[in-house]
Amino acid sequence: MTLSITVVLIIITAISSYYGINNAAYMERCMFTPYKIKRNGQWDRFVTSGFIHKDYIHLFFNMFTFYFFGGIVEQVLAYKFGVILGGIVYVLFYILGIVISDIPTYLKNQDNSYYRALGASGGTAATVFASIIILPLSDICLFGILCLPGFILGVLFLLYSYFKGKNQDDAINHDAHLYGAIFGIVFILIISPESATTFVDQVMSYRPF
Repeated sequence: MTLSITVVLIIITAISSYYGINNAAYMERCMFTPYKIKRNGQWDRFVTSGFIHKDYIHLFFNMFTFYFFGGIVEQVLAYKFGVILGGIVYVLFYILGIVISDIPTYLKNQDNSYYRALGASGGTAATVFASIIILPLSDICLFGILCLPGFILGVLFLLYSYFKGKNQDDAINHDAHLYGAIFGIVFILIISPESATTFVDQVMSYRPF
């Protein structure tokens, strides 16, 4: 049985995260640390930070989400570009989601020697929101309790991430969530402009009851 690219990325992330959780030096070297990136030229941290997680719960939630939404985006890109080229585009999309989502954080914290971040949230958010553009009416369930159409939950998530990012009152990089989501939306509209029309048509046809 051939593994999907989504599953391969999850396996790589799980192995790297497991090693990082049990190896402080590796974890420290891979973390997204704007101060060290600027002063030591360690630009690889933009990528490596997306393949480590602070603990197994953090890893599980990111990869669980990525598994369900990544498959949709992977299939769409394979259909549009073919299996091989589509797979390459998909991997680049995921990595770019991680990198681009952290650029605002880098600009904001490049002189803050205490700031650190890690996790695949940017790439995961990009994947989730690309899939929302493709299938806006598909339900997304929070903790298996609250289920809403993707486009509604997407709007709520964007607003929440924006205001939490402004407040900065917790240890979560909400900016990465926000800009990862925006990247996912822009990406899918660029490579598949017809998705915009389909998205609008589906949302306009939505009837809550």
